[in-house]
Amino acid sequence: MHREAITFPGHDGSRLSARLDLPDGPVLATALMAHCFTCSSGIPAARRIAGRLAAMGIAVLRFDFTGLGHSEGEFANTSFRSNVEDLVRAAEYLDGRDMAPALLIGHSLGGAAVILARARIGSVRAVATLGAPADPAHVLHNFAGSLDEIEEKGEAEVELAGRRFRISQGFVEDVSTARLDDALRELDAALLILHAPRDEVVGIDNASHLFAAARHPKSFVSLDGADHLISDPADAEYAAGVIAAWSARYLDLRPPAPPPGAPEGVVRVSEADPKGFLQDVTWGDAHHMPADEPVAQGGADRGPSPYGLLAAGLGACTSMTIRMYARRKGWPLEHVSVDVTHDKVHAEDASAGRGAKIDLFVRNIRLEGALDEEQRQRLLEIADRCPVHRTLELGAQIRTALVRASSSPLAVEREQQRS
Repeated sequence: MHREAITFPGHDGSRLSARLDLPDGPVLATALMAHCFTCSSGIPAARRIAGRLAAMGIAVLRFDFTGLGHSEGEFANTSFRSNVEDLVRAAEYLDGRDMAPALLIGHSLGGAAVILARARIGSVRAVATLGAPADPAHVLHNFAGSLDEIEEKGEAEVELAGRRFRISQGFVEDVSTARLDDALRELDAALLILHAPRDEVVGIDNASHLFAAARHPKSFVSLDGADHLISDPADAEYAAGVIAAWSARYLDLRPPAPPPGAPEGVVRVSEADPKGFLQDVTWGDAHHMPADEPVAQGGADRGPSPYGLLAAGLGACTSMTIRMYARRKGWPLEHVSVDVTHDKVHAEDASAGRGAKIDLFVRNIRLEGALDEEQRQRLLEIADRCPVHRTLELGAQIRTALVRASSSPLAVEREQQRS
């Protein structure tokens, strides 16, 4: 993944600061993300979601609303509907780059904003919200003690999350009159609602209201244990994974044909957490999974280890090879399972060097069905013909090339062919 720092004009002409997270390979779709009230586009949950989607080939634009973060303009002059206007301007910017957004993602009040913005962004096919209020006026509880002063003076300075913001009477009136029910009924896009049952800022009843008001296709996923800002990395990772998997059902994520010499396509591994070892692994037709190290090795254990993935490849290939042979023979094989373990053992072969260790993979194969002993033994022999088994036994050549971060998978393949 690589990132562009960009600006575009907001609803009042102010330059809005944005980050465009781009896949390392081709852009298969684009998402537009709206942050929570008085937050910025750089909060950890937004970064993690953008990273996961980019690993799937989905570009993500995150921007700071007018007067927030690094964007220009006065926050005091903004309103809920001006946030919606900023979203529309962001979509227009993307459309101008031939990257019209197919997915909208909104956190908290940003979730309410993307629901309203959907009607004005025709390219959208899916909308996801996190901790969104059913009524935008819900945000007023953050400064309820200042409402009288705001009404009397036209505006007042309030403290939110340790920071001072100037809130206008126009903002109060705007969120008080905004309604989402009609927009939900006419959404004309798939809707995903993610909400934490113990959210103390926006209660779970808001999710129930949103879900009831929307038409199908709609989905609800509980973010058990998460707080409103989804500040725990594990919760952010889970939310990112859910959005990534769900959105693939509604977006056209067909990748281009694989480059020459790569029949399975390009397997890409991208670092997901520079402070740990978590990796995003994508390959083929938008397949995705995380990889990590065990806690004992300094990781967070959020996915299989590299050796675990290697063992999985051996086990999967073994099972497939056995199944193909039994199917061709017409044998009554009902089910196959393969347990694989990996260890380092001392080499008995003197050529390996004194004290040297080699890798040992142990396979335990279970065959279910009315098979006779001769058939079982034959299938055991066939297991050794598994292509991955042969690769591990015979070894393989690995060609490595250093490429620029912006290089496409095809350019990488050509570079490797030249080396």
